[in-house]
Amino acid sequence: MANDKVTKLGLKAAAPIETDLDGWKKVDGNPTMKTWVEYTADDGSSISGWWSATPGTYRATYGAPEFVHMIQGEIIITPDGGKPVTVKAGDAFVVEKDFVGTWKIQQEVFKHFTIKLK
Repeated sequence: MANDKVTKLGLKAAAPIETDLDGWKKVDGNPTMKTWVEYTADDGSSISGWWSATPGTYRATYGAPEFVHMIQGEIIITPDGGKPVTVKAGDAFVVEKDFVGTWKIQQEVFKHFTIKLK
C-alpha cells in the first residue's frame, strides 16, 4: 500500500514499542523508553515518529543518521572521545550513523525523529 503524498503525524495510528531499541543498553539508573513509528517510506528508506524516555543513562550505537526535534526534556549526549552536548526542549539536532556514546536523560524526554535507513 502506498503512502499518501502528505502524511500527518500525531500519535494516533501507531501502537508504542515499549522495549529498549536495538543498540541501546542501560548503563545508569533504570530508564525506560517508548517508540511510536508513525511513518515508513514506501521503499523502506526512512521512518519517522516519536520517542519518549525517563531519566537514566543509555549507551547507544547508531547504524543510521537521525534528525531529532526535542519537544520536552533534557539530555546530555556524549560521543565516545568527544565533548558532551546538552539538548533541551525546542532544540533540533542530527546524530550521525556512526555515533557511539551515552545519552544521559536528565529530565523526561519526548522527541520527534526521522531516521534515514538506506
